[in-house]
This record gives sequence, C-alpha cells and structure tokens, in this order.
Amino acid sequence: MDNQFKQNALSWGDDGAKWINRLPDMILEYEKKWEFKARKPFELNYNYVAPVDLLDGTKAVLKIGYPKNREFQSEITALNTFNSTGICRLLKADHENAVILIEQVIPGTVSGTIEDDDEATRILASVMKKLRKPLPDNNSYISITEWASVIPEYKAKHADDSLLPIHLLDKAEMLFNHLIQTSEEPVLLHGDLHHYNVLFSDERGWIAIDPKGVAAEPAYEVTAMIRNPYDKIEEIADLQPLLKRRIDILSEELKFDKTRIRDWCFAQCIISAIWSVEGVKGPNHALRVAKALDNLVI
Repeated sequence: MDNQFKQNALSWGDDGAKWINRLPDMILEYEKKWEFKARKPFELNYNYVAPVDLLDGTKAVLKIGYPKNREFQSEITALNTFNSTGICRLLKADHENAVILIEQVIPGTVSGTIEDDDEATRILASVMKKLRKPLPDNNSYISITEWASVIPEYKAKHADDSLLPIHLLDKAEMLFNHLIQTSEEPVLLHGDLHHYNVLFSDERGWIAIDPKGVAAEPAYEVTAMIRNPYDKIEEIADLQPLLKRRIDILSEELKFDKTRIRDWCFAQCIISAIWSVEGVKGPNHALRVAKALDNLVI
C-alpha cells in the first residue's frame, strides 16, 4: 500500500490506523465470504480498490472504505438507487463494514483519453441524462446546501489570511444562495461526474463509476466535468474558449440555461478551491478554472 493511502487513512485518527491495519485480514475474510481472488490493488487514495476474479471467471472490483466515511456510505446507497442505470453494477455490499463488490468495466477506457473535447463533452452529457433518479423518501444523501456551507465557514476562519480572493468567495456564496433558492426539485445525482469517472464498457457503452450520491437539481451535475481532465486543462493557457464551448454543448444536449451552467460551475469550483487549500497544498487547479469562469461571456 502506498504512503499517500496510509497518510489519508491516518488522518482519521486512531480508528483510521486500526482500519488500515485490519485491511489484510478483511481482504482474506471477504475472499472466502464472497468467493473471489483479489489481485494487486489499483493506485490507492482514500479507499482500498482492487480487481478480483470470481470463481466463475467473472472480473469484478473489490472496494473497501473507512466505515465512518459518510461519502462511502452514500456511494453504496447511490449505487443501489441507480440500480445499474448508466453506472457500474453493485454486485454485493456490506454497509456496516463499508465493503462492496462492483462490476469491473471492461475494457474501461477513460473518457478523458478522448482527444476531441466536443465528443467527450457529449459523452458525459449522455451519461448525465441516464443518471437522474428521484430522491428516495427519508434519504440521507449529501445536499448542495451542506457543501456550500464551507464558503462562509472558510471566510470566518480565514478573515485575515485567506489564500483565495475574497471577491470570488463572496460571489460564489451569493451565487449558491441564488441557485439553491431558485432550484428545480432536487434529484439524486452522481455528484462527481467527470472524465475519469466515465468509462467504456464493451457490453454497456459509456457508464459511470464512483458516485458521491448528491441531492441537487439536474443542472448541478455539470460542475465536476468543467474542470477536468486535469492534465488537459493544465496545458491550455486560455481556458475561456474551451469552457464556453463546453457550456454551449451541455446546454444543447441537456437543455439547461447557459448562465445557470456557468454559475453552478463557478460556485462549485470555489468549493473545490477551498478543499484544495485546506487539503493538499500546491497549484490550485479549481481556482484557475473559477477565475476563467468569473468573467466568461456566454
């Protein structure tokens, strides 16, 4: 297991340390319980993820999360609710221990490898259409209101030492208030639908993986793709033509208002910028995209 994965687990304190120490035994336990053989894990971040072979030769993926991580619990519930529509199949799940077995997408070509950005944008839009689901009663999905609260919290905490421009924070807070107040009926969305989370399946076409499970109006779903794929965005000096073209296509394909798309994307980029500042230090990719969106004429 790589060092970054261990450091992330240890950020959860003593319980995180106990969890990561238990992982080898958990893998063996579920190999017997669910009858598979685990192979070498993928590159790890916050969750343990590895390809596995079922007894009948079927390829699948084992994913083990920290049980107290709300986002992982929300992912399990979202996979159940989406029920394989536009997304990888959930094969088995243990909510209590945060362990799931999911379909392995084969060949798993990542939409971020597509050179034609218009084509990639249309592919993501097509997956977005499939993924909208009515919210179940008494659900506990993450709401956009919750995520938006990080902006006033950050401003209060860093009133005198903000690493982010105050005028952009103020604008994002204002936009969130307006967008939430004027939103359509919230539905269940993926919540992190970007180029690296949309893969090609020989059997099923383009499908999503790794849902956050977020309650918001449908137009919110465009916000993650706008700043991806990172490596492509970083190589472009002037982002505005690309962003404008994407907004035009998303509006055409999804029938969303262009201004609303831009405003959701800007506001969410500021949240991502805050997460970057308070997490891994370095170039703030989301802030750069937010600045390009700030005065984008559409």
